[in-house]
Amino acid sequence: MSAGRQEIWNVPTGIIGRGTPRMYKARRPVKLFVGLMTAALLSTTLGACASSTSAEEGEITIGLAVPNQQSPFYVAIRKWVEDEAKRENAKVLIADAKNDADDQVSQVQDFITRGVDGLIYIPAGAAAATVPVRAAKSAGIPVVTVDRNPKDAPGDTFIATDSVAAAQELGEWVVKNAEDKSNLAIIQGQLGTTPEEARDEGFKKGIEGSKIKEVARQASKAWLQDEGYQITTDLLQAHPNIDIIFGRADGLALGAAQAARNAGSKDMLVVGFDGDPSGLEAVKSGLLAATVTQQTTAMGKLAVQSALKLIKKEQVPAEQLQKGILTTSENVDEYIANHP
Repeated sequence: MSAGRQEIWNVPTGIIGRGTPRMYKARRPVKLFVGLMTAALLSTTLGACASSTSAEEGEITIGLAVPNQQSPFYVAIRKWVEDEAKRENAKVLIADAKNDADDQVSQVQDFITRGVDGLIYIPAGAAAATVPVRAAKSAGIPVVTVDRNPKDAPGDTFIATDSVAAAQELGEWVVKNAEDKSNLAIIQGQLGTTPEEARDEGFKKGIEGSKIKEVARQASKAWLQDEGYQITTDLLQAHPNIDIIFGRADGLALGAAQAARNAGSKDMLVVGFDGDPSGLEAVKSGLLAATVTQQTTAMGKLAVQSALKLIKKEQVPAEQLQKGILTTSENVDEYIANHP
């Protein structure tokens, strides 16, 4: 195949049944499932190691495993991975897990079987996230984790926003701009994931010692706008005194802002995190008070460059954190025009 090509495919789960959407579709205990999938994945590594890699033959193939293609963040990462790989004459295989962690395990297994030279991996869930990393490494395939890093099996390098520092700065901004508001609701991202935990830690530091008090929080399953809308609708019914909302992603924040307006709460202070195009436009229009812009262009390019270095056995830092940029009405036009 010619260099610079990219291939998009979705792998059927096979042994895993489909049912009501949820973070895991385990129809048996999770530990048993993870054990079985680990064994299945590791059984592919002998053949993968024994064969000559495409990199040795001059063509480099990188697998990109993403949780979904609904989130603008993942769409942007994919775009810049594809662009940078094309510039480097590398081939990219793309697997969209559609928010199904079980399917993603199977998709990465297929990457290994097909002999990819490197893996760029954004876990779709938390509990089984270690399985693909361990399997790829056992097959001699370097792993670049982006945005989320499995605690017990980190990638060879981890690329993400410094969400603790960025969320702390956002929290401090909220304290300064809250005026008479003080009752905070949190619309969480996917529990157990790196960005959710880091943003939680940072924002708590940012509002520590202030008059702002958390009165409610609820987790989403996939960081999506419709979840933010429904969660906020429910929270406002239970806690009508809420006047500040932090949506852990711009999609969640946009849904929250829409729900607040529909409920007649026009003076709600709503902030997000991501700097998605829709989030930036919402900051410009005043629907969102602020967000944190992630450097998706830089992160996508860096993921490819890191994968190529690892494939060539070059040294890469274990962690490569990027600055998140506090974005308000004062500087939003800059990032709408030129997203970092």
